[in-house]
Amino acid sequence: MTNAFMVSGLTKTYQDFTLDHVSFTVPSGTIVGLIGENGAGKSTTINAALGLIQKEDGIVSILDREELDGDVKEQIGIVFDGSNYPEILSPRKLNRVMKNIYRTWDEQAYLRLLKQFSLPADKQIKQFSKGMKMKLAISVAFSHHSRLLILDEATSGLDPVVRDDILDMLLNFVQDEEHSILVSSHITSDLEKIADYIVFIHEGKVVFEKPKDELTERYGILKCGAVQFDGLDKSDIISYRKMDYEWQILVSDRGRMQKKYPKTLIVPATIDEIMLLYVKGEKAEN
Repeated sequence: MTNAFMVSGLTKTYQDFTLDHVSFTVPSGTIVGLIGENGAGKSTTINAALGLIQKEDGIVSILDREELDGDVKEQIGIVFDGSNYPEILSPRKLNRVMKNIYRTWDEQAYLRLLKQFSLPADKQIKQFSKGMKMKLAISVAFSHHSRLLILDEATSGLDPVVRDDILDMLLNFVQDEEHSILVSSHITSDLEKIADYIVFIHEGKVVFEKPKDELTERYGILKCGAVQFDGLDKSDIISYRKMDYEWQILVSDRGRMQKKYPKTLIVPATIDEIMLLYVKGEKAEN
């Protein structure tokens, strides 16, 4: 399987933060979710990969090219969390601008999306709400026949119905195996619906890169008391938290753990819970 997007050893240092040799891939025909708490390095990773900020080290390959020339940029649809267009323009005037930027601009597709999202074509963008601006950015990204979509908090500020419509659009987009998506989001329930792989970044480092189904179908949270906790094989524990009335332990194979510890309660873990236990949990000492 070829990769639509690849970063290897991506590094960027600020005074109070370091993106530390980040590496992961977006295989062609897949959706990869990039997760992490605010300030973890998700946006820095995307900006450095796209050349919007200068990286200090690392290799970036997008659509099999290490140089982001005009031809490659035409094939990338980008949506950031915020307005990216001159606010004095209206969507109709923006259409004329985009015709001159993208050789592959599809005016009819764009106008259909404006209608689908109930966006007023002649209203200035500065009068749009945050959610309306996000819908406009998504309309543009879907209107120049991109092969790769890069979305940074693209569903932020949208109501659940519109968000669900956009998730369906993303799933339909990757039905073509030449299409791929990298989506950064703090709404992990969205990623549970659509992602093929999850990349978790914490404090500028990749914690894991795993198939989404492995996380949702195999990972679990073992709940027990202090006596049971002391009897656990510490090599089975990824991390744990001591709560008021129980211990919560993250395990990577809940089926195997249930057989090994039949008297404990083991429940499926959401991606949010997995992330929380990695970040807030403690490591067991053997």
